Amino acid sequence: MLRVKLSVVYALVLPLAAALMAGCSNAPVDKTAGMSPATLYAEAQDEMKSGQWDKAIPFLEKLEARAAGTPLAQQAQIDKAYAHVKAGEPVMAVATLERFMRLHPASPALDYALYLKGIANFNENLGIFGSYTGQDLAERDQKASKESFEAFRELTVRFPDSRYTPDALLRMAYIVQSLAKYEVHVAKYYYKRGAFVAAINRAQTAVTDYRNVPAVEEALFLIYKSYDALGMERLRDDAKRVLEGTYPNSKFLVSGGLGDSGSWLKLF
Repeated sequence: MLRVKLSVVYALVLPLAAALMAGCSNAPVDKTAGMSPATLYAEAQDEMKSGQWDKAIPFLEKLEARAAGTPLAQQAQIDKAYAHVKAGEPVMAVATLERFMRLHPASPALDYALYLKGIANFNENLGIFGSYTGQDLAERDQKASKESFEAFRELTVRFPDSRYTPDALLRMAYIVQSLAKYEVHVAKYYYKRGAFVAAINRAQTAVTDYRNVPAVEEALFLIYKSYDALGMERLRDDAKRVLEGTYPNSKFLVSGGLGDSGSWLKLF
């Protein structure tokens, strides 16, 4: 029978046990373990008041889990979405809001959730770098604009008397202008590169899909100029007639050139 001295066993096992104990002592400690839901909420509010959005979110996540099934958990979800918006994390904000609306379709805060969803996508249009460069919102991809518009539209239809509806309507009007300007921006891009048929198609989209917005004037002018460049005189004259009839004092006809749309930042 094989016999092993206890001293040898201890020599092998004790260092391993010590290493394991050291590893356990370095494990992250959950400082919120003993906190009540009320304390978690107070901590989250303190972080939000000081603008520490990334620090507030973990408290709100803990609160949502520990207060599950209560109004406080719903408030935690809404606050977490707001914190994501303020932290520049629109995707996380929208995911949180969609989950909230799915779980609580009859919540009294549903109008605010829709409004916040619209705000999250509205802010995403410009992005972190655009705020420094002054980039025109119409020069960016408009997927977020359309999603923002749909959230605001649902809010105004379902909750016409909501305190958030007036602002949502203003933002919807701005988004429509932005979408029209985007089509004109693309049309101008094609025109300057000699792709006149493509320019006509994009400008025509602005005219037909977004009526009664300022960008339509430039869209009509682009159509007129593109037909002129193609040597299509009848269609050119028709386009000019429509432009003159709609905008008798068109600045584009006066200057003869394409204008500068300017930065959307000037609107606010």
